[in-house]
Amino acid sequence: MAKLLYQGHGSLRLTTERGKVIYIDPFAGEGYSEPADLILVTHGHHDHNCVDLPVKKSGCVIWQYSDALQNGEYNTLRLDFATVKAVQAYNHHHRREECVGYIVTADGVSVYFAGDTGKTEDMSKMAALNLDWAVLPMDYTYTMDIDEAVECAELIAAKRTIPVHMSPGKLFDINRAVKFNAPGALIVRPGECVEL
Repeated sequence: MAKLLYQGHGSLRLTTERGKVIYIDPFAGEGYSEPADLILVTHGHHDHNCVDLPVKKSGCVIWQYSDALQNGEYNTLRLDFATVKAVQAYNHHHRREECVGYIVTADGVSVYFAGDTGKTEDMSKMAALNLDWAVLPMDYTYTMDIDEAVECAELIAAKRTIPVHMSPGKLFDINRAVKFNAPGALIVRPGECVEL
């Protein structure tokens, strides 16, 4: 079964059943010693783009937001162990042309990593995708606030939704996390791993 490690802030590590390792927005916490097969970066801000942090396997693919979004087109990356579809991500602090989210499908499980965003047009179409998991930010300064994140979770309608990127300068904020009362909400602390 695939596993998702929350490293803190907006950083996560997904490991497939076959041991393929995908890092999303490396920056925070620990757990970077597992050699990467794929590194995904949602945008260029320093707290999402520390691609030198993970150990890398030979042939590791680093897919930046600039690869995922070109000339207004959202691209799809197909590897033998995962498919990654880029989707919209933007808000008052992140330009539409410089930020993406990712829907990662591996081992038959789909996970939406929203990146730093607010509500987008794409989210209204996601319920039809029957996503298994969504990972949404809610720090109120650089991303959306809790109420908007709950609204987005309801729109997306994933089976489970994990709140991340909760408070500027912090790996995690339990006082904000417990207020994320969306259907299927799951609080995951930094260093905790969930089976997908």
